[in-house]
Amino acid sequence: MKDLRNYSLLSHNTFGMDVHAKRFVEYESEEELCAFLRQKNTPLPLLPVGSGSNLLFLDDFSGTVLHSAIQGIRVVRENEEEVEVCVGSGVVWDEFVAYAVSHGWYGAENLSLIPGEVGASAVQNIGAYGVEVKDLITKVDTLCIATGEHRRFSNAECRYAYRQSVFKREMKGCYIVTKVFFRLSKKPVWHLDYGNIRAELEKAHEELTLETLRAVIIRIRKAKLPDPVEVGNAGSFFMNPVIPLAQYEALCVSYPDMPHYPAGEGKVKVPAGWLIDRCGWKGKKQGKVGVHDKQALVLVNLGGATGEEVRRLAEDVADSVKEKFGIVIVPEVNYI
Repeated sequence: MKDLRNYSLLSHNTFGMDVHAKRFVEYESEEELCAFLRQKNTPLPLLPVGSGSNLLFLDDFSGTVLHSAIQGIRVVRENEEEVEVCVGSGVVWDEFVAYAVSHGWYGAENLSLIPGEVGASAVQNIGAYGVEVKDLITKVDTLCIATGEHRRFSNAECRYAYRQSVFKREMKGCYIVTKVFFRLSKKPVWHLDYGNIRAELEKAHEELTLETLRAVIIRIRKAKLPDPVEVGNAGSFFMNPVIPLAQYEALCVSYPDMPHYPAGEGKVKVPAGWLIDRCGWKGKKQGKVGVHDKQALVLVNLGGATGEEVRRLAEDVADSVKEKFGIVIVPEVNYI
């Protein structure tokens, strides 16, 4: 187990904020984490992090940052139709997707190249291109922060919703994810009707396979999203707003090309990137921060920016969307 003081979190946040944690602990097993949680001299609060792809640090962190190094991908149940696998929370998400694709398991391929680690995927309910991880997760193993005791959550107990889970709401700060169980199909299950997937597949002129679809998803993401290694960012900064159908229809009078997707009875989801773009933000710079020139949903650190500068830009963007469309957009990124 690593146990470090005054630790730089530069490698644990994709926005590239060079902030420090008073204490940093990295554990390789549930047993190590349990032993740590029973210590009495730990600087509080505790902050579990993965790769920090959904975090914006506004300043140094005065508590203890916890990072999982729990590895392993293990088959726990298998038949001719499907396979259930248990994955350590410290496994890099895209490495798990690549593993699933290489084994001919369907379900996770549309989530290729999403940054972060497996543990965070179960907390955030990550999603892309018509797929959400909640539809793959069967159960989640955790340790209670207060007692160190093990608890297994069923999918239903996780109470998943769009970019939400019980771990972000009622039980935020109560449990740390240690392992996640996924059910994947052994037979083709395609999700091709979101975005420009079909058009890109046609360009490839290849047979539709897990490998070709994964390659297409990766190509689409790389074309739209900046590499955090080169430009600090957290991917999609805002969640796509869900609005009443009546509000959408009223807006369509002035904006007939406004895209939308069904979001339950009487509601639609509107792409936040489209709203931000229509407000003129794409490619706009504000000091050391800006809006990405290829995807308006992405805020970027142009070099040496502070978390507060990113937050101010986010607030300005959200204010302009509300003023123009009457729609409130909410950050997907967590401010720390």
